[in-house]
Amino acid sequence: MGYTPDLRTEAIDGILRRVERGLGTHLRAGTVIRKRRSIGAVTDRGTWVRIERRPLSRIDGQGWNGIETAATLEGIAQPRWIAGMSWRDTEVSAMWRADETELVAAEPVKSGGRLSVDPKLSDAWWATLNASLDSLAAQETTRVATPDTVTITQVGVTSTIGKAFGDHIDTTVDEWIPAHADLNWANVTAPDCWILDWEDWGLAPRGLDAATLWGNSLALPTLAERVHRERCADLESRCGRIMALFFCAKVVGEYGDPADPLYAPSCRQAKRLLEELQDAG
Repeated sequence: MGYTPDLRTEAIDGILRRVERGLGTHLRAGTVIRKRRSIGAVTDRGTWVRIERRPLSRIDGQGWNGIETAATLEGIAQPRWIAGMSWRDTEVSAMWRADETELVAAEPVKSGGRLSVDPKLSDAWWATLNASLDSLAAQETTRVATPDTVTITQVGVTSTIGKAFGDHIDTTVDEWIPAHADLNWANVTAPDCWILDWEDWGLAPRGLDAATLWGNSLALPTLAERVHRERCADLESRCGRIMALFFCAKVVGEYGDPADPLYAPSCRQAKRLLEELQDAG
């Protein structure tokens, strides 16, 4: 039986104490940040700990130690991984994992909700992001990305786009490269560019990261245009267009909300993308 965790409302004191014992540190109470499926806190030794609970149904044979395995990646602006621990929850069908990493002083560009103000990121920031994503794409892995904790597959991409826009467009993905798989404005920092939360990284269709950051910028046209300009090679590739359409499909599909600031621009962009993909055959 599945369940949807929401750690913003559940009792977590026991979990925090277990992690403190396991990692041999103390989590500073005033620094605890609670999200739906994760908890973060600063330790007494000046590091950061991220704790996540995930249903067993969302854990496949490759494991879910993404933050740990991302430590092997080179040339990427990411916090240094230090240690980790995991255990099975005996009360519900789930697993817990805690990872201790270097503490990054810079703040997320937008820690929650939709970005509503252009963050005015520097050229140096974009250079760091581009260097990191280019380096990531050039690396090798057998991991498969799990955006939103769901393993990305050709079937899933085709189904998501088909349900929203019909099945008259060929959505076959022919380029799979390493991706962060959750590249939104909560997972990048400023003024210094760091890419956070690597738990879902792995092979994905080319353009997934660029399309995710671009899509989450659509309410701010100048920012979306900047993302497109910086990641033009990815977004103008055939796979990149499919990934952009994939993002739009998730915004305007079955559970789409017209009140969402991304809804109307996603509809407009989807129309353009469908025409471009159709013209390209």
